[in-house]
Amino acid sequence: MDTLPYAVQTTFPLLFMLVPALGALVSCRRDPDRPKAEIWQRWWSVGALGIGSLWITLSFLAIPEGMADAIGFTSSPFQFEIAFANLGLALLGFRGASASPRERLTSGLAAAAFLWGAAIGHVYQWFANGDHAAGNTGGILANDILIPAVMIALAARDVRRTGPGRVHAAHPAT
Repeated sequence: MDTLPYAVQTTFPLLFMLVPALGALVSCRRDPDRPKAEIWQRWWSVGALGIGSLWITLSFLAIPEGMADAIGFTSSPFQFEIAFANLGLALLGFRGASASPRERLTSGLAAAAFLWGAAIGHVYQWFANGDHAAGNTGGILANDILIPAVMIALAARDVRRTGPGRVHAAHPAT
């Protein structure tokens, strides 16, 4: 029974990928004429990146000691910075609801810059310091790797499908 809180803590972040995946599947069946990649991108952007990052933001702001404990660290002012970095990711995710494929690709790349760096940190702490805390390995590590990877893959596919889609034409210098 002692493992239940750990199991719940480590798997909870996976909901931020599972719920958008289920939403995308249902939406694809309801609207078979709309491009599947677009449906998946919008659900993934808003659900996985937007809501997931907003949850992390609020958690780091509301219960910083609990979040520090969850990742196996001591509380520090750095958690405030992590909260607002995640708020930036949440805004990018929510923007994805109405963004073009190129904008969603850019959002995925921006998310990758932060989240893949975080993933490297998690793996380092895991192997260098034996940090197996629920917030360091498991679900959060999967989220940090998969959320941007899926966003990038789907958006890149959609950019190839729709073409360059530049909003502004290049103007030669006069």
